[in-house]
Amino acid sequence: MTTDIVQFGTSRFLQAHADLFFSESDPPRGVTVVQSSGDPVRARRLAALADPAGYPVRIRGLRGGHRIDETRTVTSVTRTLSTATEWTAVAKAVRDARMILSNTGDAGFDPRAADAGFGPPQSMSYPGKLRHLLRARFESGGDPLPIFPMELIRNNGQVLRERVLHLAVDDTVEFQDWLSRCQWTDSLVDRIVSEPIDPAGAVAEPYALWAIRQAPGLAAPADHPAIVLTDNLERFERLKLHILNLGHTVLAHRWREIGAPDGALVRDWIAGPEGERLMSLMQAEVLPGFAAAGMAEDAAEYLATTLERFANPFIDHRIADISENHAQKLQRRIGAFLEWVRKHDQGFAAPRLAAILSENG
Repeated sequence: MTTDIVQFGTSRFLQAHADLFFSESDPPRGVTVVQSSGDPVRARRLAALADPAGYPVRIRGLRGGHRIDETRTVTSVTRTLSTATEWTAVAKAVRDARMILSNTGDAGFDPRAADAGFGPPQSMSYPGKLRHLLRARFESGGDPLPIFPMELIRNNGQVLRERVLHLAVDDTVEFQDWLSRCQWTDSLVDRIVSEPIDPAGAVAEPYALWAIRQAPGLAAPADHPAIVLTDNLERFERLKLHILNLGHTVLAHRWREIGAPDGALVRDWIAGPEGERLMSLMQAEVLPGFAAAGMAEDAAEYLATTLERFANPFIDHRIADISENHAQKLQRRIGAFLEWVRKHDQGFAAPRLAAILSENG
């Protein structure tokens, strides 16, 4: 198995998502996993990830009405490195790579003071480190390559591209041009990974998606049914944001409204009156909104999958956790939905969704 993928990030999400896909693809693909945080506590995880025997991913949930509870073994991680202690080896891995992927957390792209400095200090952000590593590849005569950020940032590929180009403003024009010829891909990832397995591995739901915006000459990272190249990434974004995420926020609004206990779980609510209330709202206002945008069939199918995911008997998904940052989520999930639909149907009415927005200011 060739090791031509360099992955920045060691999270349990990546272990149960991309790394599992690479292990199950035809043919399997090998991955060099790079820890970019430098956290010494995770050293044991790094060693376990590259164990030749592999690490477990337990898939637990519902699919097509049937309970799934199975364990798969991931063997795609062939070696692990750390930017804190093995910078030279990381740079060589990037020089030899055929693609780069990352999931460095919500703050992974945030600028840091060290980004403006010289050399590759560990305190740099991920884009700061990536600039140095790509410049070493360029200076060695390496070709531009595809870069697949998986952070939960809209247009994540273009955001990462702009961050790296901004940091490279004082580099040579030739290197800046080379950077622009890399394929900075936008993508959307989705899978609930509920808990880690020590020292490596994770528990995840059956549903999984890695949707990637198609571009000329771009090949899929691997041959796997969960990986989709699409000319319409917005379709996947709207479905996730305005059905799955919106559904969570409606449940959180109701939880706050009635003062439900902190331990209330999504699966229990879906099985009772609150699930019926949510389904009524989806049928009356959300699905018609998607129909106005020409996505009726997609939305109905995705809603059925979403309700099955909400009902997962193996995941203790607390509504109290969903309600964090509630005001921002209302605007992004409900307010943005109404704004989007009204571009297609100016008079679209959704009184229950509008009331939820108004009740929360």
